[in-house]
Amino acid sequence: MRCYAFLFIIISFSLITTANAQLKGKTTCPAFEVDILNGKVNGLKPDRTSNEITGKFPCYTSMTEENSSSKCGGMIVYRDKDITFFTGRNYVEIGTAFKGKMSPVLLGTKKGSHFRILGTPKVKDDKWDAFQTSYGCLVLYYGADNKVKKIQFSTYGTNTIQLCE
Repeated sequence: MRCYAFLFIIISFSLITTANAQLKGKTTCPAFEVDILNGKVNGLKPDRTSNEITGKFPCYTSMTEENSSSKCGGMIVYRDKDITFFTGRNYVEIGTAFKGKMSPVLLGTKKGSHFRILGTPKVKDDKWDAFQTSYGCLVLYYGADNKVKKIQFSTYGTNTIQLCE
């Protein structure tokens, strides 16, 4: 009798622990599609809320809430896609390892080759150009080879944008 009771307890315990186990699928996102000329990612402008962005792209790798103690305001990072939304400062940053579609393609282009599409920069530096756009501004950063290595676009203009450094 004791043997059956002991066996019953062992089986019951194993069933309880497996009953609490859950299958969790990988969170997937739609492909990122960046429209540089309209300042949007899959139709979202950089001034969207954290909930709107994570609702459309739930596969973020890290997130910082907007509050007074956060260094750069709110941030939603997609490290594996090399794109970051700065929700507190209303801009998007795209790096060289960006995985997605971009129109027009600017990453890896030579400095000056995109002026016919974007016009002349409003503010210039050796390592970057800032363009005033209809939606705000676009900043292109150049590497040692004078090719675009980072892109930032914002709903703020070149005079009011506050970038996180």
